[in-house]
Amino acid sequence: MNKAIPGKLAILFFSLCVFSLQQFAQTPTPSPKVDDDIIKVESRLVVVPVSVTDSDGQPVVGLKASDFRIAEENKPQTIENLGTADVVPLEIALLFDISASTDAMFKFEQETAAKFLKEVMRPIDRATVFTIGQRGVLVQPRDSSEKTAASIRTISPTKEQTAFYDSVRLAADYLNKNAPQGTRRVIVIISDGEDTASEGIVRAIWNAERNISDSVQGQELRALRVKARDSAKVVEQNKVVKSLQNADTVFYSINPAGSSYLLNTISVFGQQNMQKFADETGGTAFLPKFLPVDTTDPYQNENGMKKNQAMLELIFRQLASELRSQYLIQYYSETDFPLGRFVKLEVKLQGHPGSKVRARDGYFVKN
Repeated sequence: MNKAIPGKLAILFFSLCVFSLQQFAQTPTPSPKVDDDIIKVESRLVVVPVSVTDSDGQPVVGLKASDFRIAEENKPQTIENLGTADVVPLEIALLFDISASTDAMFKFEQETAAKFLKEVMRPIDRATVFTIGQRGVLVQPRDSSEKTAASIRTISPTKEQTAFYDSVRLAADYLNKNAPQGTRRVIVIISDGEDTASEGIVRAIWNAERNISDSVQGQELRALRVKARDSAKVVEQNKVVKSLQNADTVFYSINPAGSSYLLNTISVFGQQNMQKFADETGGTAFLPKFLPVDTTDPYQNENGMKKNQAMLELIFRQLASELRSQYLIQYYSETDFPLGRFVKLEVKLQGHPGSKVRARDGYFVKN
């Protein structure tokens, strides 16, 4: 009798435990309390590369976030971070026009560009090389200065037509996809900016010719082609600007045509192309006054080549100095603009009279 009691007590204790576990399992777990005061704010990170020069055109270094003022559609923004060139990595896409219109100084342009990359790039920086011909071609994916400089020397000029717009967009889209976020992205292009082979240009001329009768010939046909080409160029310009802005890229160009670009309307429009891209991204369209090097006078050609070489070296030194003193402004925009809308930006400097600020003039809203 006394031995059975402990056994019964054990069975009773076990039954009570099972009952308690069943009751606990049937009791719903309370949901976590939601704080109604929390408001979710979706904001976009906007990146603005900035260059600052003094009254003599020399780069201004050592600036802080408090020195800058940035407004988005006239609404002041709070700068989240200011990156400086000594910290922020540099991503350069270098484009060489290999068409017949730019081959007079081609060899020296190659050597000067290769030297420029080695001087301006650090181990953390990367460069990519493209050529502009019948189409844009990626010659060297992003790599060190040594690798890209070597690839530049392998490029040969051709007699191809020029797909200028398509090539610039190719480079901008490449940087947008492959350059890490938070880097300073730059396109440097050696070209006269003329375009004869981009898909949009060729398609526009073809469509114009397709819709006319066989009786249209001579001057009338040429005028129709020029009109179609010029209309398409405006469309292509806007596409390029959008690609550059979406990639947070600053556009720099060097026109090897020099003052001879004024000889025809196509060349003038080519320089206008590059000036537009530079103005809207905060870059520079260099137009050196190169001397002719293909005259019948050998002495004149040699003298012109020496002066042109000195001028090209000076341009690359100026560009290198500017890239070493770039700033990268970052801020969060909380304004609810629709996707694809162009948002106007304005960057100013406070307390540095005489200094000039160059920055992108806006951005297209994206996810």
